[in-house]
Amino acid sequence: MVEFAALTYGLLASVILSAAQRNRKRGRPHPPLLLYVGYLLCGLSGGVALALSYVALTLLGAV
Repeated sequence: MVEFAALTYGLLASVILSAAQRNRKRGRPHPPLLLYVGYLLCGLSGGVALALSYVALTLLGAV
């Protein structure tokens, strides 16, 4: 299950970043869906980073 989520996240991030780069090079504005999914991935990355940091600190006994 984790492998599927990691593969999906990586594929989605790759598509979003390449589309944003292509739009920037062509000087076109980004579509709203591209922005929403980009912000969703950014928030998801931050949330997972915080959760994993908490788990790591808890397992080390620092918290």
